[in-house]
Amino acid sequence: MTAHSHHPRPAILGQNQYGKAENRVVRIVRDGDTHHIKDLNVSVALSGDMEEVHLSGSNANVLPTDTTKNTVFAFAKEHGIESAEQFGIHLARHFVTSQEAIHRARIRIEEYSWERIETSESNSRFIGADEVKHSFVRKGQETRTAQITYDGSRWEVISGLKDLTVMNSTNSEFWGYVKDKYTTLQEAYDRILATEVSSQWRYGWSSDEDRMPNWDRSYAQAKKHMLAAFAETYSLSLQQTLYQMGVRVINSRSEIDEIRFSLPNKHHFLVDLEPFGLKNDHEVYYAADRPYGLIEATILRDGAEQRIPVDMTNL
Repeated sequence: MTAHSHHPRPAILGQNQYGKAENRVVRIVRDGDTHHIKDLNVSVALSGDMEEVHLSGSNANVLPTDTTKNTVFAFAKEHGIESAEQFGIHLARHFVTSQEAIHRARIRIEEYSWERIETSESNSRFIGADEVKHSFVRKGQETRTAQITYDGSRWEVISGLKDLTVMNSTNSEFWGYVKDKYTTLQEAYDRILATEVSSQWRYGWSSDEDRMPNWDRSYAQAKKHMLAAFAETYSLSLQQTLYQMGVRVINSRSEIDEIRFSLPNKHHFLVDLEPFGLKNDHEVYYAADRPYGLIEATILRDGAEQRIPVDMTNL
């Protein structure tokens, strides 16, 4: 008899969640003639006593996803949007405390930044340059991210950023690596190092009794420290640079316990210009978009446990 001849066990419901994804909410605060924008993409995922809706289709415990959408927009008015993290905290607390069947809420937010368009004095005769404080250009540098999870007693806040493209045009080498019969890459003693930073960091804050971080200041400082480390590390590998970026954040920001990076190596290859009788002295490069090396790692505060998902593409 084979092991497979026994009666198979029945199927059971595993982890499940539901909610409304990608609610695009824009809040304008009018401070006299000066306007301020908060532009978020908010995704809500709720879980709890949801067996019955899967098994029999009974919606008795189901708060409609349309209602979660409405709540996002209503909260933008009722609570304002101080920061992505604070807004997510308000939403998560509301869903878990107001609905008996909901035991856990996870709010994921992308924030798109805008900056004011400066107007020239010479145009003052049109609208009045002093009055033009309502025109904005979307910032292209990076997208800020936040994930807030609440289960009724414990909070987990993971902030981050993505699409932050950086480059060192020198002070990077790559040599001394393993070579086998398939290796064709030449060793490099002066190369361009470029990457598109995707990073998430987890805060030690986990209960209302603890002092809540200043989310905006913490974000700005984490970004500042990772960029400083990228610029100041003489790099022998992208792994070494990644590690220095993480160490700098952990050592500089006591409120952050864990940081994870996903760094695609945006390869720049020297173009062979010899067929045209030209010498290429680290001047002309081909920027390849794929395939790319992908370097990923987590840096932890000593004693902290790793909680950020290894595959961060879903954050």
